[in-house]
Amino acid sequence: MDPQLLSYYEAIESASVDMLAAARAGNWDEVVKLEGACVLLISRLKNAAQEPPAASGASHSPGQAQALELAKAKSRIMQRILVNDAEIRHLAEPWLQDLDDTLAGRRNKSLH
Repeated sequence: MDPQLLSYYEAIESASVDMLAAARAGNWDEVVKLEGACVLLISRLKNAAQEPPAASGASHSPGQAQALELAKAKSRIMQRILVNDAEIRHLAEPWLQDLDDTLAGRRNKSLH
């Protein structure tokens, strides 16, 4: 893995931490905004991952030991992102249900 790619994972993790803080505060507009930032970061990560190492600015590939450390770091970051995501989803469930109920009420009123 290109060491530069790890910075994208770190940025995504940082955004997920911010999303979790916003979700805990009930600031769903901020959660949605940060989710958009995550989508953009993930898109950039995908594009960077498809570039050859020379095109992404790396002067050489990491050695085997460094590659193993990068893979471990990526795995730890991904695990933290997934934990954050699970908690955000748990916190969002009541809000999403309220939104569904509100929209269902509007639909029922428009049908009558």
